[in-house]
Amino acid sequence: MAKTTFPGFPLGLLHFLNDLSKHNNRSWFTANKSRYEQQLLEPSLEFIEAMAAPLGKISPHFRAVPKKVGGSLMRIYRDVRFSKDKRPYKTNVGIQFRHEAGKDVHAPGFYFHIDPDEVFLGAGVWHPDSQSLGKIRKAINKDPDGWKKANRGKAFREQFEPAGDSLKRPPKGFDAEHPLVDDLKRKDHICLCRLDHDELFDPAIVKNSIAKFRSSKAYMTFLCKAIGVKF
Repeated sequence: MAKTTFPGFPLGLLHFLNDLSKHNNRSWFTANKSRYEQQLLEPSLEFIEAMAAPLGKISPHFRAVPKKVGGSLMRIYRDVRFSKDKRPYKTNVGIQFRHEAGKDVHAPGFYFHIDPDEVFLGAGVWHPDSQSLGKIRKAINKDPDGWKKANRGKAFREQFEPAGDSLKRPPKGFDAEHPLVDDLKRKDHICLCRLDHDELFDPAIVKNSIAKFRSSKAYMTFLCKAIGVKF
């Protein structure tokens, strides 16, 4: 039977991430592998499992998959092949509840982030491909009122704020005087909701996260419809 309750994250999670940021090397990580498993891996998988049923009530098309590899928990190992930064490990917890139609971080999704400096929730589409981004821009231009209702609703904006990258100039085919030019210039369509670290340790973290994700429903519905996937 799937686990439906979650006691909150352990305080040791932040201690582990803080220590890892100071000792980001393979020998330290190997010596502290049990801490990683007990303080980060296992609680994160329990959180994901507890999120599955309530997330399905928001939309049946987003997946909470509590697997060590290939699930909602993003891997802690950094890809350093093409990076000047050769530190082998990420010093944060990244959990993405992806759309069933997507297989990577660029798909529509809900996101949960923990690091020693900040905790936040995310909703939207991060770094969409050019075709998907073009569809979103066309949808905004075609239905500006629908976009404003989805993106500027009171309940949503009380929780979330826009984030991500934008173009310096309007995209091709759109006038600089367009009333929604700032939205059209966006390369990311994501919004973030900041949390306090203390909220991590509260058993209400699942309930509270779901409530905040629910406030983004109109925003996510608009983006999914624009791209052509079900919400």
